[in-house]
Amino acid sequence: MDNTPDRPSGDDDRDDDAGQNPFKGTPFEQMFGALGGAGGPMPDLSALLGQMQHLMTPYDGAVNWTLAKDIARRSAAEKPDPTPSRTDRDRVADSVRLADHWLDTVTPLASGVTVGAAWSRAEWIEQTMDVWKVLVEPVAAHVTNAMNGAIGGSMPAEAQAMAGPLIGMLGKIGGTVFGSQVGQALGGLAGEVLTASDIGLPLGPAGQAALVTTNVTAFADGLDVSEDDVVLYLALRECAHQRLFAQVPWLRQHLIAAVEDYGRGMSIDTSNIEEKLQGFDPTNPMAIQEALQGGMFEPEDTPQQKAALERLETTLALVEGWVDEVVGQAATRMPDHAKLQEAVRRRRAAGGPAEQTFAALVGLELRPRRLRDASTLWGSLRTRQGTEARDGVWMSPHLLPTDADLDDPLGFREGSDAVELSEDDFDAELRNLLGEGPSGGGDGPTEE
Repeated sequence: MDNTPDRPSGDDDRDDDAGQNPFKGTPFEQMFGALGGAGGPMPDLSALLGQMQHLMTPYDGAVNWTLAKDIARRSAAEKPDPTPSRTDRDRVADSVRLADHWLDTVTPLASGVTVGAAWSRAEWIEQTMDVWKVLVEPVAAHVTNAMNGAIGGSMPAEAQAMAGPLIGMLGKIGGTVFGSQVGQALGGLAGEVLTASDIGLPLGPAGQAALVTTNVTAFADGLDVSEDDVVLYLALRECAHQRLFAQVPWLRQHLIAAVEDYGRGMSIDTSNIEEKLQGFDPTNPMAIQEALQGGMFEPEDTPQQKAALERLETTLALVEGWVDEVVGQAATRMPDHAKLQEAVRRRRAAGGPAEQTFAALVGLELRPRRLRDASTLWGSLRTRQGTEARDGVWMSPHLLPTDADLDDPLGFREGSDAVELSEDDFDAELRNLLGEGPSGGGDGPTEE
C-alpha cells in the first residue's frame, strides 16, 4: 500500500527537488547543497563572491600577467642574477659582430641584427614577456571558455542565470591560477635559456641578438671548450635565428598560428569536472584554486590539437635544422665547432627548457624532434642546388618541406618535387626574400 502523503496535483518528487535545487543534475548540484540551498531558498551569492576577491587583483584578458611577471621575477631572483658586467657586454657585442660577418659568407639572407645584447635573467623575463602574452593568452582563453561552457552548457536556463556570476568568477580565478603557473614556468625557464631565440621562437625584440650571460657561463662549465668559444658559437646561432625571422616575415606568425590552432582544438572533459565537484566546498575560495591547480580543467587531446602540434614541431625542426646547417658552415673556422654543435643538438633534441615550460602551461611541447633530419635536408639541398635554392624555400610556407619530406631528407626537391613557380615568379620572390623587402640590408649590429 502506498503511504505517500497526498500532494497537489501534478507535483512529484522530481519537481519538488527541482524547485528547491535549480542546479539538480548539473555540476553545481553539490555546490548548491554546500551553500545550504538543499533545505531552503537559494542564498545570495554576493557573500561567496566577496570571499573570492582576495584571490585576484584587477586584470584584463585570460591571464593575470601582472602576477605572472611578479612570480617570474621572484623565482629568477632565488639564485644569484648579476647584471652583466662591462666585460660581458663587450664580449657579447664583439662576438655578435664577428658571427654576423661569418654568416654573410654562408647565406644570402641579409643580417637581421641591429644590437648585440647581454642580458641578466630578469632582463630576459622583461624583454620576452610581450611575446609570451601572444603565445599563452589565446590558449588560456580557450581553456577558460571551454571550462565555462562545460560547467554551464547542460544547465537549465534558471540555473544558468543563477550560476552566471559564479562561472564568471571561476574564469577570473582560472586566469589568476594561469598567471601563477606562467610565472613559475617562466622563472624556471629564465634560469636555463642561453639566448633570446633559444627555443626556436623570436621571443625578444626584433633585431636584438641577446645572450643570457650567467646561463651561458654555467653551460660552458659543463663543456671542455673555452667560454669565449661558447659565447661565439651561441652568438652564431642567435644571429642566424635573427636573420631567418627578419627576412622571412611570415614565419613568426606561422609559428604563433600553430600555437593558437592548438588552443582552438581544446576540449574539456565535463565528466571530470563533475567528479571533482563531488564534495566540493564553494564557501572555501582556496578550494577552487586547489581544484584548478589539481587539473580539474585539464584539456583532452583532440585530432585538431595533434595536427597543430605536428605542424608546429615540423616547422620548429626546419628552423632549428636551417640554423644548425648554416652555423655548421660558418663555424668551421672554430677548432671545437663539432663538439659545440653536438652539445647544442643534444640539448635541443631533448626538448630543453621549452618542452617543460609549455608542457606545464598548456600541455604543448616545443620540441624539434627531427632536428637532425632537417639539418640533413638543408645541407643536401645546398650541396645539390646551392645556397640560394636552399634559402629560397623560405619564400612561402607552401614551399616548406613536410614531415614526409623529413623521412627522405636527401630526396627533397628532386625531379618532380621542384618548386612549383614560374622561373620569373621564382626569381622575383627570391630577390625580394634576399634583401629588397623592408627588413633587408642594414648597417649590421651595434653594441647595446
